Amino acid sequence: MAGQGGTTAETETKAGELVPVPSGQEVRFLDVIHGEPGPEGLTARFRFIAPAIARDSGTVNVEAAQEDMAALCSGFALPRIASTGPQPAQIIIVLSDREVAFGETAPEATQYFEAYSLADGMCIWEPF
Repeated sequence: MAGQGGTTAETETKAGELVPVPSGQEVRFLDVIHGEPGPEGLTARFRFIAPAIARDSGTVNVEAAQEDMAALCSGFALPRIASTGPQPAQIIIVLSDREVAFGETAPEATQYFEAYSLADGMCIWEPF
């Protein structure tokens, strides 16, 4: 999110940087998608590459990936939501075993998505 208002040196992250998660798997920040409305209105999509979730060769199961996504919402995404301007109604965390262009299908890719609403400075899991 470098270059967007409301960020600080502590919250700016470049694509490809490692982000620690509870499972210990290697997770790299890919990007943030703004401006594409979600089912709940204004949405911020934080996308990450996590090769260990690959369906054929992965070592991280879906339960561990879900815990990682919750941690990414609260520990990574929330601090990067600008404190000024319109606040998103929802944060979506995306883990993918490979880079996939936003909005394109990639049947060979393993991807997990979790949606969170924001309340009292916390991420609240929202089932799809």
